[in-house]
Amino acid sequence: MSRFLIINPGSTSTKIGVYISGEFTMTRKIEHATEMGGPIFGPDQLAAREKMILDLLRNESIDLGSMDAIVARGGLLHPLKGGVYEVNQDMIDDLNTSRYGWHSCNLGALLADSIAKPYGLKSYIADPVIVDELQPLARISGWPEFERRSIFHALNHKAVGRKFAYGQGGKYEEYNLIIVHMGGGISIGVHEKGEVIDVNNAFNGEGPFSPERTGGLPVISVIEACFSGNFADAIDVKTSFVGKGGLLAYLGTNDAREVDRRIESGDEEARFILDAMAYQIAKEIGSAATVLKGEVDAILLTGGLAYDTYLVEWIIERVLFIAPVRVFPGEDELKALAQAVDEALGEKKPILKYSKEA
Repeated sequence: MSRFLIINPGSTSTKIGVYISGEFTMTRKIEHATEMGGPIFGPDQLAAREKMILDLLRNESIDLGSMDAIVARGGLLHPLKGGVYEVNQDMIDDLNTSRYGWHSCNLGALLADSIAKPYGLKSYIADPVIVDELQPLARISGWPEFERRSIFHALNHKAVGRKFAYGQGGKYEEYNLIIVHMGGGISIGVHEKGEVIDVNNAFNGEGPFSPERTGGLPVISVIEACFSGNFADAIDVKTSFVGKGGLLAYLGTNDAREVDRRIESGDEEARFILDAMAYQIAKEIGSAATVLKGEVDAILLTGGLAYDTYLVEWIIERVLFIAPVRVFPGEDELKALAQAVDEALGEKKPILKYSKEA
């Protein structure tokens, strides 16, 4: 019987759950009064979040000593193969110094380690966003100094791949899949027998535009914009393209439900822009199919936008000729973390070790 405390830190909240024998007996979302931005390493943010978690667990009469392990969302580390990693000192050191960049998810392993130690428990992360299983050809960008990097919604991709495979009576490692995570960012991964051999870097601007990201842009136009005087600095450019692009730039909203309402009320501009986003997603799926030489067992659509019937039907109409399409709306990171570690420990799969790069 597995018993885990699951921790998923975000910028303005921390989600936690207690997972016992395949089910959540409790889930909570701890809201923070102000956005806890980073990088912050000093004791302030880490200590504050840990206290909130421990206070909540005490109020809920949760005995941490009864847990088998603490499981957390992984952060920005050096590229790793997918799987479950035990939190160790090398990982803690790299996250404490934001060696590979800052994101609120960096706090996951740090919180898990700090909470676990007094009870002699182990702590784990699973399938962090920097999972990198790209084949060599996929790394070439067209400019020697720029290597394509794998940063995507690995946790949800892998969880949905496993869920589909179980439903077919098989294992994730037996299928060729194209998995499409559609949320604030959109990532489209080529999963060949359990490894993501190609995927657009949704974090850094590749692929289709999304509710708030521009996706790939014409290079010359970007260069001209950078020297136009319309941006204060590089950070201004990045935040504009990554946080203020896509649907938000065209329609003034990043809420696809609002776009759907506009379409229903006869707004043809909203329809045209949403169609364009669906068009780019479908085109990227078609491109992904060539990586597998058309040998695709299924196309899986997931993420928050997979609830959007209009968007999903538009995409399916254009990609169904490639392979059957299955829809797994939403994402549940707490559940994905719990199941990944439960499966690894239960089937006695190798628990991977994180080591610092030179």
